[in-house]
Amino acid sequence: MIPKEIANSQKPKAKSFKNIFNNYDWNSVMESILSKTSNDVERALASDKRDLEDFKALISPAAKPYIEQMAQLSHQLTKKRFGNTIQMYAPMYLSNECQNICTYCGFSFTNKIPRRTLTDDEILKEVAFLKNKGYDHILLVTGEANRTVGVDYINNAIKLIKPHFSNITIEVQPLDQHEYELLIDNGLYAVLVYQETYHREEYKKYHPKGKKSNFSYRLDTPDRLGKAGIHKIGLGALFGLEDWRADSFFTALHLKYLQKNYWKTKYSISFPRLRPHSGGLEPKVEMTDPDLVQLICAYRLFDEDVELSISTRESEVFRNHIVQLGITSISAESKTNPGGYAVEPQSLEQFEISDERSTEEVTAMLKEQGLEVVWKDWEHFN
Repeated sequence: MIPKEIANSQKPKAKSFKNIFNNYDWNSVMESILSKTSNDVERALASDKRDLEDFKALISPAAKPYIEQMAQLSHQLTKKRFGNTIQMYAPMYLSNECQNICTYCGFSFTNKIPRRTLTDDEILKEVAFLKNKGYDHILLVTGEANRTVGVDYINNAIKLIKPHFSNITIEVQPLDQHEYELLIDNGLYAVLVYQETYHREEYKKYHPKGKKSNFSYRLDTPDRLGKAGIHKIGLGALFGLEDWRADSFFTALHLKYLQKNYWKTKYSISFPRLRPHSGGLEPKVEMTDPDLVQLICAYRLFDEDVELSISTRESEVFRNHIVQLGITSISAESKTNPGGYAVEPQSLEQFEISDERSTEEVTAMLKEQGLEVVWKDWEHFN
């Protein structure tokens, strides 16, 4: 018999992540990371159970000479936990309508672009294209426009798509707990919600207007998801806005809090780097390819169970190499515009993709590397 207190819904041990977050200062975190030494890195590499201080060491400048060693360990841990499998998914953009002003996004409210929201028939055309490619795991993406692509629209899309895909993930505007519960009841499997940056003061500069300008509401979104009983939550920061090391530390801090409080839920981390778009913002802080390799390996050493995802934002060459070093999920042939697969291929993209290979080409690359392609996320049971 499972004890009643365990069988009950997930209940957080802290009121929210915000209570934890408020105990940290951005500049102090940066100083701590930059102060790590080679001894700290070697201690972290030798440890069997790495904590947040070890993670700081692994993402620090002091760890740069150890990237090859980190990569080898990351490869070993990934194979031990996930075997030779890698998940394939495809994003499907439903709308580019947005009420937010985000200085880095092609869909920003102030950008004078044609706006498009897919109808039911258009959604099904996109579905048919992706099913024909073999996909069984779909990521639905919209801008943040509550009136046109609010909960009712998203709920209708999920019910429309559910008969065709085993796993439905969304990356849309943050919602209230009861709204997530409604979507989960109708087939929602996972939610990606990126804080963009955990630098509270700078966050407002990148999001000057719209609901997204509310830093705290966005920060509390994974808590609402955990309380709603979502199967999986995806976290991440947009690299290029602020220092990637500090944002990655706060993402790791967020991850550990969520795992402790919502232990029934699975977690993934994504690594979006700022890409060009119409009227685009240049990266404030550069994140090089070696930096991203270091970070991906650091996350795998920090948590061998967390799923790590890489998108078509990255180059063909980079993705060919990184799939052996910790990544467990990858997209292919992505279109970042509404109807981009079959309905309206020439409409405006949210950002430019880098790896433009077809699904078949990416699949062939993975198989050549001895990886087994999994077309849906790991099986789950209600």
